[in-house]
Amino acid sequence: MKFRWMLPEPNPLLVSSVAQAANIPPLLAQCLINRDLTEPGRIGDFLEPRLRLLSDPFLLPDMDKAVARLWEARERGEGVTIFGDYDVDGITASALLMEVLVHLGWSVNCYLPDRFDEGYGLSREALENCLNTYPTRLLLAVDCGSSALEPVAWLRERDIDIIVLDHHQLSVPSPAVTALVNPRVNLGEDGRPRAAGPDFLEMCSAGLAFKLAHAVLKRGRETGLQGAEQFDLKKVLDLVALGTIADIVPLCGENRTLVTAGLACLGRRDRVGLARLMEVAKCPEHLDAYQVGYQLGPRLNAAGRLETARAAFDLLLTSDDALAAKLAARLDEQNRERQRIERAISQEALISAQGRFNPDTDFVIVEARPEWHVGVVGIVASRVLQHFYRPTIILGGESGGLRGSGRSIAGFDLAAALRECGDLLLKHGGHAMAAGVTLAPENLEQFRLRLNEVARRVLATEHLQPALRLDGEVSLRDMSLHTLAQLDKLKPTGQGNPPVHFFARGLTHDRPLQRLGTERQHVKLWVTDKTCQQECVWWGAGQEALPVGRFDLAFTPQINQYNGRRQVQLKVLDWRPTEALP
Repeated sequence: MKFRWMLPEPNPLLVSSVAQAANIPPLLAQCLINRDLTEPGRIGDFLEPRLRLLSDPFLLPDMDKAVARLWEARERGEGVTIFGDYDVDGITASALLMEVLVHLGWSVNCYLPDRFDEGYGLSREALENCLNTYPTRLLLAVDCGSSALEPVAWLRERDIDIIVLDHHQLSVPSPAVTALVNPRVNLGEDGRPRAAGPDFLEMCSAGLAFKLAHAVLKRGRETGLQGAEQFDLKKVLDLVALGTIADIVPLCGENRTLVTAGLACLGRRDRVGLARLMEVAKCPEHLDAYQVGYQLGPRLNAAGRLETARAAFDLLLTSDDALAAKLAARLDEQNRERQRIERAISQEALISAQGRFNPDTDFVIVEARPEWHVGVVGIVASRVLQHFYRPTIILGGESGGLRGSGRSIAGFDLAAALRECGDLLLKHGGHAMAAGVTLAPENLEQFRLRLNEVARRVLATEHLQPALRLDGEVSLRDMSLHTLAQLDKLKPTGQGNPPVHFFARGLTHDRPLQRLGTERQHVKLWVTDKTCQQECVWWGAGQEALPVGRFDLAFTPQINQYNGRRQVQLKVLDWRPTEALP
């Protein structure tokens, strides 16, 4: 078994009660209960998310101050400079604000830092370059700035006001900005919101940008701003969906509402740049979160990983079809190059880690080579983590110290762990599950040892085997097209709302399995429980041990559409001998 199978406690009375109260099938009720949804009202809002139920944007910290300062800039004829970030969240958030503010009469420029020459966030070098390019009295920092104490002080010395719109962790003390629109401002020492109200905490910067745009539009309609009444904010929800899915924040609450509407907006292909990107990415007619996360997101990210993010930003805002096609082709080409570089470094990093790995003592993996491309080390960290299931940091870069990215596992707050290693680092920051770090090469080994000490203190042995949360036991006959249509109401799925995972007990092979793929890396199986047969596919099975005898199969049900036929196909997640279950 690759995973620790985690099953919900059977509660047929609760399932029956929820199904009856919400007028839904029992299997769908079971899946909703597993997602902590038992009240009919909450279930209704979850299954049918509505934009009119979005909360007032002015409930966010400092939103009133941010809007007031933006209004002041407009009245004075001051230009506003957006200082964004080079990942999809930062790019989409910056593009959204640029589009809305320009349409409503603001004078706006946008500066995106260079990952390689300027690094992440409000670095001094990036700010100097930004101000030399776009002199301004008001800087709107998007997806960064929440811990930029010294850069903000440097800006204030030059009488530049700063609005920070961000979702990253705050420094203590927080930077002295004009407005700090960050949901974490409202957190108490226990990490929980101080007051009851909307839960904005899981929003990424694209979602917060929509909130700021909503607040600006709301104030504009109250004051009779020209064009505000006619402006349709729903048309920028495609950007919100892109940023939210790509930033892997939970698809629950307001995020779910925004992404659901945003996917519909993406499907209309009204934005010419994204329409051309969907063409080169060969996206299907009907988009879901998977295509956004695995086809569009990587291509938009590729620009900032290999060069600058400007091409991706321009693609989102252009109305020129010829330019859009050119930019989309360029992003697709950059993504192919990114994949080539990533594969090579991943292979090297895996070999290097395998050579030193001791499962009893190595709770964190840290690998570094100066020649590794810093634009892809975060993706490489994800690949290495998947192989070893340990928090992983991969570093590269030949000048200015080693720079890298880390990815973590459930139970280990990577950003907090880096703070405990702060004296060894030149720079660090991020989230519990993903973080960035810069350090001097001579501190590498000490950093590896210290981080492992922290991890051994925090992580238990069971943390080091990935958990597979199953929604329940089903029979193969349960997996019909009709059932899957009912379960589709759970979409969009992703972080915080995973695809449904089931298991079936006591299966056997109905016919010999078949190897697929150029390297025979995939496996197709036909399984039976003596009453029904189902086709299954195990993507990337590679050298995994295959089911034998009587076995229990964990899977995600999907619809396979081929040659005009639609049929249920089970995507294999894991298996184990039947006797392993009670």
